[in-house]
Amino acid sequence: MRFPWVFTTALLWQLTDAQHARPRKLVESPSTLHPALSPAEPLEVLQLYKPLPVFDLTKCDVQQTLMEHTFASSYGVPFVGSYTPPECDFNSVVIEWTVTVAGRQFDRLAEMYLGDIEVWRTSTAEPTASGIVFRYQKDLSMYLSLWKTPQDVIFSLNNVFDSTYTGAFNTTLIATFSYESTGQAHADLVLPISPKLGASGAPSIFTLPGDNATAEHILPLNVTHASVSIAATGQSNEEFWYTNALQSDIDTFDSTVGTLPGYGPFREVQLFIDGLLAGVAWPFPTIFTGGIAPGFWRPIVGIDAYDLRDYEIDITPFLPYILDGKPHSFTVKVVGIDDNGGNGAATLSEDSINSYWLVSGKLFLFYGSEPYNGTHEAPVISTSPLIQTSSSRTVLNGTNQTLSYDVAAKRIHTVKSSFGSWIQSLDYTNAGYLGQRGLFQQNDQKTSGNAATVLKSAPSFSNTLDYIYPIAVNTTYTFSGSNTTIDASLDRGMKISSSGRPDLSTYTLVSGPMDLSTRQIGQASYSNKPNNSYSFGNMDQAFSERSRGTTYSRHLKSRNLTLVYDEPL
Repeated sequence: MRFPWVFTTALLWQLTDAQHARPRKLVESPSTLHPALSPAEPLEVLQLYKPLPVFDLTKCDVQQTLMEHTFASSYGVPFVGSYTPPECDFNSVVIEWTVTVAGRQFDRLAEMYLGDIEVWRTSTAEPTASGIVFRYQKDLSMYLSLWKTPQDVIFSLNNVFDSTYTGAFNTTLIATFSYESTGQAHADLVLPISPKLGASGAPSIFTLPGDNATAEHILPLNVTHASVSIAATGQSNEEFWYTNALQSDIDTFDSTVGTLPGYGPFREVQLFIDGLLAGVAWPFPTIFTGGIAPGFWRPIVGIDAYDLRDYEIDITPFLPYILDGKPHSFTVKVVGIDDNGGNGAATLSEDSINSYWLVSGKLFLFYGSEPYNGTHEAPVISTSPLIQTSSSRTVLNGTNQTLSYDVAAKRIHTVKSSFGSWIQSLDYTNAGYLGQRGLFQQNDQKTSGNAATVLKSAPSFSNTLDYIYPIAVNTTYTFSGSNTTIDASLDRGMKISSSGRPDLSTYTLVSGPMDLSTRQIGQASYSNKPNNSYSFGNMDQAFSERSRGTTYSRHLKSRNLTLVYDEPL
């Protein structure tokens, strides 16, 4: 991943993965890792999450190794394997991914596919010279209809491996099949919103802007509940989208730090059905394990770094319109801000994002007993996005010294039909500040929202969802000869509360009610002085989740490469 936006091509982006045109930053190598940080054994690098339950093993207790593979020079060369269902009665599928890596390497995004459908998006930790190990368990039972038939397993982890980037990811992926007896619902059919490249052994993923992220499907006529799940991740100039300047301000510090990544710090993921806006998602500001400063993320990675949640949009109110035996289009877009050259109202545009976003989606369809034979009117849709921007500068002797900007956004989106209603209410603010002629950066952002689903066609799937994503980041850059240093602090969190559905959600990651609260507070320093690079940091994370009728709470503190506190909350 790259540094935050202040230094683009002119300064710190001299190190680029030429094979993929993706600006990245240098991390510690075996020769440059600070001696005080070198562990004797591989370091375990972990993400806080609630452990998965163990289900009934009397009906089915089978493990399959889906992948044993080393990702070295793997750009455009995914792992491709074959899966055959076990011969037992199972309705629960849990995967465990174990990775070891040593040397110098960046964090890498990875995706797992069953055929044309992306079922998991994750990322890697950055290694040390002596090596690291990390593991993650993921419940993939929501894709049960896929697991019941033979599948091609495609795992993409684009990595560079050469004399400079010496870290190869040694991976093992194991699936455990068992039986969950509490009556959890499973989709009868899962359909892709993807380029459908699985037959050629390629990852089925769109890149925005550029691709037309559209798929067409004819739905079975007996569907009573349907939702769309979207994976969307910003990379390159969009990795730190929440720190991007307004487009009208990108040249503020040309004389000191160069052009700033623009189109503002707000992004919206949109789903259209036949050109009609079905719903939106305001993305979580994911920070990968090289993000801001690497010292934050050893041995505790960022929130959701190993399991990037999908965003869910209930499209049940669209069913009377699309249950007609005809093909209908499903399109995903990512939009940013066109601030119209100054303070005041702004608009959203798919042309107002940088390169690039990786997106894919899938439809989850649940059947009823009878086919729909009613009318096919489009649902009643009401939507009202409001975007306001402002910015100001201070100037001394003709040189810009500071830049302040603010963005506020609100949207209420409703979709109603005879099958039910989907209502979203979202609120967003971001206060950005650059000082020291661009060498100091501060952003304070808060995203909150709620969604209410009231369904007549499938009442048990009615539910409510609330979430809050606050983040505050401060970063100072210093240049002295050939040495660059970063001093950073952050305070970020995630709160999710859901009344729950009978199926396993790709967003809450559980079935039924769920309350999650987690917060990370940290400080880190980084220096890339030749032959003496180092990264220090500390992190404090509190985590609590109540789901499946139990509560899991844990409080971790780390200092440099050491876990110094690990207790229940």
